[in-house]
Amino acid sequence: MIKIIASDMDGTLLNSVQQISEENKEAILKAQAQGVEFVVATGRSYQEATYVLGEAGLKCPIICVNGAEVRSKEGEILSATPITKHMAREVAAKLKELDIYFEVYTDQGACTVDADKAISTLVDIILSANPEADRDEVTYAAGARLRDGLVQVIEDYEILFADENVQIYKMLVFSFDAEKLAAAGHALAAFEGLAVSASGHENLEITNKQAQKGIALEAFAKEKGIDIAETMAIGDNYNDVSMFERAGRSVAMGNANYEIQALCDVITDTNNKHGVAKAILEVL
Repeated sequence: MIKIIASDMDGTLLNSVQQISEENKEAILKAQAQGVEFVVATGRSYQEATYVLGEAGLKCPIICVNGAEVRSKEGEILSATPITKHMAREVAAKLKELDIYFEVYTDQGACTVDADKAISTLVDIILSANPEADRDEVTYAAGARLRDGLVQVIEDYEILFADENVQIYKMLVFSFDAEKLAAAGHALAAFEGLAVSASGHENLEITNKQAQKGIALEAFAKEKGIDIAETMAIGDNYNDVSMFERAGRSVAMGNANYEIQALCDVITDTNNKHGVAKAILEVL
């Protein structure tokens, strides 16, 4: 019996306009009503994740920033696994040297030093994954990150690194230049104690090696007294692999690539056809 369902957000729970469909919402509420714990497991910050969940009228525990932070349904921080400030500075210096755009995720939200780049990059990513989507709609949705304060614009990332009250959770690298992204991945692989994953072909996600969705899910289940075999993980990309490897039932989205689908027990429908809802209803 499945007692915990963990779902990724982008490309999974969210459709191409970054919303949770009514079908997905109803399936989640049905699972919760039956006593099944529904958990979001996302690369997003807590602030970005709760923004979308709030729009849909949903509340649940959240594994944030690929597992760097875990929060209860009420928003209480249950665990935090940051990158050291020294390591963050070194990574930032290397990325600047490679002239590649990146954002920094902290316990207080995500930050960028280039507002225009933050929006245009997200638009390009969404459209590359959802070519049928309307560019104007996607641009407006992407702009909400800055309009609603989900991503803060700062002058220099050193402001974060120098602040003792800020914890660094993740560095998110973006580039549509495959060679440049590969070079960054190769350079970052040499940094001991870091995990380098991806939630798309155009990005790299850098966290503490212990900050992974699967590790966080296993710890969450253990805290609840639930065997990891009684969990189901739903996702669409490489930063979901650590969940797939541990969960009792692994579900790939219909829009996931072949490599991801080959790792999973089940393939559900796409994110625009309520694949999460269908996966949930199958096990209830």
